Amino acid sequence: MGVTAVLVYAADLLTKIWAVKRLGDPDESIKIVGDLFQLELTRNPGAAFGIGVSMTIVFTLLSLVVVGVVLRTAGRLGSTWWAVVFGLVLGGALGNLTDRLFRSPGFMRGHVVDFLHLKNWPVFNLADTAFCIAGAIVFLLVLRNIPLEGRNPS
Repeated sequence: MGVTAVLVYAADLLTKIWAVKRLGDPDESIKIVGDLFQLELTRNPGAAFGIGVSMTIVFTLLSLVVVGVVLRTAGRLGSTWWAVVFGLVLGGALGNLTDRLFRSPGFMRGHVVDFLHLKNWPVFNLADTAFCIAGAIVFLLVLRNIPLEGRNPS
């Protein structure tokens, strides 16, 4: 879990630093695959899909709760895949939490840096991607009925 969390957090932080430096002009974008996928800097005060733009402090507090729950539950993990899920969630939560704590407009009110843009989809970042991957893995683990503690050897 720890390795996954550190890798996700570092990748998210480094790509956001790069995006702010390279894509600083709001009118500038880098087309990767025509209009289908491009890099475009935005700063998001809310959650995905523009939800809750006036609730930045609430999202900051929720992120702190998520980090706490993940760390508290980590001791129960007996499945490698559940550890990967928790690492993805922890790394992603820490990535977006760092923005909310330390970026403009101020402590606990900072806007999250987003820069990955798929056509007809909100702009997102690597932390958001980690959450989506974690969700897909959870879906598969639940389908296979694999508990947090892992399977008992029989």
